[in-house]
Amino acid sequence: MSRTGHGRTGHGRTGHARTAGPSAPITTAIFVGSFAMPRGRAFRTHTHPVHQLAWASQGLLRVRTGQGTWMLPPSLALWIPAGLPHATEAEGDTVMRSPYVDPTHCPADSVWTEPTVLAVGPLPRALIDHLVRTDLPTDARSRAEAVLLDVLRPVPVATVSVSEPRDPRALRVARALADDPADDRTLEAWGSEVGAAERTLARLFTAETGLAFGQWRKRLRMRAAMPLLAEGLPVEAVARRVGYASASSFVAAFHRVVGLTPRQYFPVREE
Repeated sequence: MSRTGHGRTGHGRTGHARTAGPSAPITTAIFVGSFAMPRGRAFRTHTHPVHQLAWASQGLLRVRTGQGTWMLPPSLALWIPAGLPHATEAEGDTVMRSPYVDPTHCPADSVWTEPTVLAVGPLPRALIDHLVRTDLPTDARSRAEAVLLDVLRPVPVATVSVSEPRDPRALRVARALADDPADDRTLEAWGSEVGAAERTLARLFTAETGLAFGQWRKRLRMRAAMPLLAEGLPVEAVARRVGYASASSFVAAFHRVVGLTPRQYFPVREE
């Protein structure tokens, strides 16, 4: 994808802040917000007038925009352009450490105009940790900010969002599979349970989710697999939990759907 915030503070019914942006004007190019997000903590849909690099230094972060949903381990971050509505949620106990980038303090060729998944290797991670400091001299901070923007690189990761069909019969199938992704019944078998012909269910999934049933189920399985992989479960165990007979078939499906292998998506971090 070619290159080309401040959060409004509020509280939802669960009592947590809905946004996580800086509450005062950014005086340098990048402000790094850092805060813990226990499992299930969510920031509801909001916008920032600044760009955000949504990144978790530990745990697994789910980010949803109108363009899709991404599950982000510490090896990946999502660039969210200024003004784009988005929501975030912790899939596990997570520490979110997000750089917020002032559009007026960075060159246009250092940003992306669409949500873009970026690799966070040792160098970007170290630079983000460095920029958390508030005692950096202006020149040192400017150099670190410039290097961080320069080393960010996109990776070919696809969204794992799946929408629910509206028709009650197809919706029953979708929710049953969300509860048990390993259920491998055919649409014909599901049709007997929900009272719809196989062809009708196939048409409903395509028309109401934008995906053929087989594609929809594969994407659902990959989404279900990610929190398990993030917890460190063996690939063989995750494969069985989400409906694959072997680790090799699961790895191949994960690569086709997501764009990376499970090991590339969740690399073993050297301490």
